Amino acid sequence: MLTPAEKYRYARQLNLAAVGETGQEKLRNAKVLVIGCGGLGCPVLTYLAGSGTGTLGIVDHDTVDESNLHRQILFGTKDVGRKKADCAKEKLADQNPFICINAYPFALTAANARELISQYDIVVDGTDNFKTRYLINDACVLENKPLVYGAIYKFEGQVSVFNFNGGPTYRCLFPTEPDSGPDCREAGVLPVLPGIIGLFMTNEILKLILELDTLLTGKVMIYHALSNTTTFMNLDRLSSSNVLAIQAGIAGTGLCHYDNSGMEQIDELQFFELMKTDTVFLDVRESWEQPPVQCENLLQIPLDQIESRLGEIPAGKKIVVFCQSGGRSRIAIHLLAHVYGFNNLLNLEKGIHSFSSSL
Repeated sequence: MLTPAEKYRYARQLNLAAVGETGQEKLRNAKVLVIGCGGLGCPVLTYLAGSGTGTLGIVDHDTVDESNLHRQILFGTKDVGRKKADCAKEKLADQNPFICINAYPFALTAANARELISQYDIVVDGTDNFKTRYLINDACVLENKPLVYGAIYKFEGQVSVFNFNGGPTYRCLFPTEPDSGPDCREAGVLPVLPGIIGLFMTNEILKLILELDTLLTGKVMIYHALSNTTTFMNLDRLSSSNVLAIQAGIAGTGLCHYDNSGMEQIDELQFFELMKTDTVFLDVRESWEQPPVQCENLLQIPLDQIESRLGEIPAGKKIVVFCQSGGRSRIAIHLLAHVYGFNNLLNLEKGIHSFSSSL
């Protein structure tokens, strides 16, 4: 039962038929983990706290910088230099003393992701780098937790709900991890955009908690700030055999970490020496990635197509696997060796992009 003080605080939303006291009790019992307390995480946390979401977890290892203040609405000038998670907890506790707030002022890693995520009902991705996004997604898949996703780039933002009731995951939208990508320091960001996208994300979280229909699952909403328009892209879940992280035994290898012990690495000089032999070279990059490689016995098979084109890869030959910086090639080797029994695989350790020589 709600207390009189709670009824008074939440009176405006209690008047909504879709909420009422039953819905407010669902909010009070809900546990939401927000990973990233930046431009997206700040509005999400602010409105979840305001709504009476009972337990909030905040994961962020970073400290407040003055350049954050034009968009990260939980912080002020006096907070510069403080841990974001601790600072946000203090502000949110003042905003709503009826809720529980847990601050985790450290980085999410393969070692702690599953343990943290298992303690919450819903996970929110407010991060700004691919490595962490894939880590969050994979942990949510393994722990069977719905994931509310948001991303921004210049004047555009995306929102979706992943891994809900057998729906698509982040890897269904982006099957393979890019080697790098711009963040807001490089690309720039209009301060209102993370606020807008953060509120769309919060709307999905509240609908999840209140068990309302019309969730953004199986689709991605794309918001265009300059034209003030939204478009929607339908998204199907890939079969589990095509979700590489799961297929390659991610549960046994520490989430997005692939065991490199016993994986033979080669450098640039060895790569060029092997080009003089009948070695097969497997390029697992996308076709548009630069620089191109010209050599005999070259196979160009993007990482997410390896399973469907397995018959093109000769099992009896020495194979050098490479990508842009060595990350995707390690995943490919793990998959080929541990799932399909290939051997005599070599990894170009730092990738083609590190080459000082012309190809």
